[in-house]
Amino acid sequence: MKIELAESYGFCFGVKRAIKIAEENKNSATYGPLIHNSNEIERLKRDFNVALSENLENFKSGDTAVIRTHGIPKEELALLHERKVDVIDATCPYVTKPQQICEEMSNQGYDIVIFGDELHPEIKGVKSYATRRAYVINSADEVDALALREKVAVVAQTTRRIEDYQRIVAKLMISHKEVRVFNTICNATFDNQDAVRKIAKEADVMIVIGGKNSSNTKQLYSISLDGCSHSYHIESEDDLKREWFEGKKYCGISAGASTPDWIIHAVIESIKALSHP
Repeated sequence: MKIELAESYGFCFGVKRAIKIAEENKNSATYGPLIHNSNEIERLKRDFNVALSENLENFKSGDTAVIRTHGIPKEELALLHERKVDVIDATCPYVTKPQQICEEMSNQGYDIVIFGDELHPEIKGVKSYATRRAYVINSADEVDALALREKVAVVAQTTRRIEDYQRIVAKLMISHKEVRVFNTICNATFDNQDAVRKIAKEADVMIVIGGKNSSNTKQLYSISLDGCSHSYHIESEDDLKREWFEGKKYCGISAGASTPDWIIHAVIESIKALSHP
């Protein structure tokens, strides 16, 4: 069986940057998971003594808090500074951008529409920067229910599908006189999605590697399913099943932006072993 990686996959700029920051700050703690990959978080804890704390109350004066790639709400960041915690900001610059846009557009009198998952930490942080009305929606179907004024600014979660964003924007353009649209979907997301779309059309089995709570990995898996019905979302080689590869000739592989190379390599080696008697 042929095994091939997508042309673009795995760690993005923001994740690489965040991991480097964490490694350079041994004996610290991240506020929330640094990235959505439990295996990599465990490696940071084991090799660099970088702990994970989900509770803001755990950080006291003099502690070092590394801010997750997805960012945190504005008020929580202010509270850490008030407590004189040493804040190391590993928020991805692509996430910082929609935060800034929400704040600036709100101050200019725009209602804010955010395309994304309201429960996702990135969106919780982005929404917190809006100084007036902000709405989070998951699809174009939710646009009609929004009580929006004439001036609207729109941003998207960095890992969303551009086609879904375009549908939301198109609907807003019909009903509102002024719509400011900001393309906040990051380049790495575009590249990985285009690559998985291409390889899934050719493969007869697809493996998408990444955290089960990783938004960008779930998007890759969704796109992969569109092209290959035998697509599987796994976190590590432990999730693989031999029967997935029986009778298959071409296995395509992609990985989310929080998936390290060492996990990808382990998966490839396991697939080789499973696909041979």
